Amino acid sequence: MVAKRNAFAWTLSVIMLIIYYGFIVIIAFNKAWLGTLLSDAGVTTIGFPIGVGVILSAIALTGIYVYRANGEFDELNRQIIEESR
Repeated sequence: MVAKRNAFAWTLSVIMLIIYYGFIVIIAFNKAWLGTLLSDAGVTTIGFPIGVGVILSAIALTGIYVYRANGEFDELNRQIIEESR
């Protein structure tokens, strides 16, 4: 159970690191593209929704982990406790 939970946690961590460092790489190598306006009349750049997406992806991945931990992993833990009695 511990190995399965750790593998899942590491998978989600790697996904988050790829998203975060991908954003940093875009900042480092294509700053002008991130500064491009979304529309002629607005002031919002392409970088803003991408940055918000990075934050929301962190929240979503945390939610996925909590959902699975409270469901599958808690059930496995309960079964182990019952079997040990």
